[in-house]
Amino acid sequence: MIRILYFARLREQLGLSEEQLDTQSAIATIADLLAHLRERGGVWAATLSEGERLMTAVNQELARLETPIGDGDEVAIFPPVTGG
Repeated sequence: MIRILYFARLREQLGLSEEQLDTQSAIATIADLLAHLRERGGVWAATLSEGERLMTAVNQELARLETPIGDGDEVAIFPPVTGG
């Protein structure tokens, strides 16, 4: 299982803060995971679209689209952090 955490506006738009996803599907990277979630359609496709600026972390370390993920990993998805 992969634990997925959603933060900030993503949590509000998707209507949940976290979920568990079975790793038996063909999800090997962050890019695979995002594509899988977008396939849900509707708000998922819009919120996680390829044009959206999103950041991800695997096990609390910043990750890229090609970062591998697997059973037992925690993946966080969040909008870019801005500050002043």
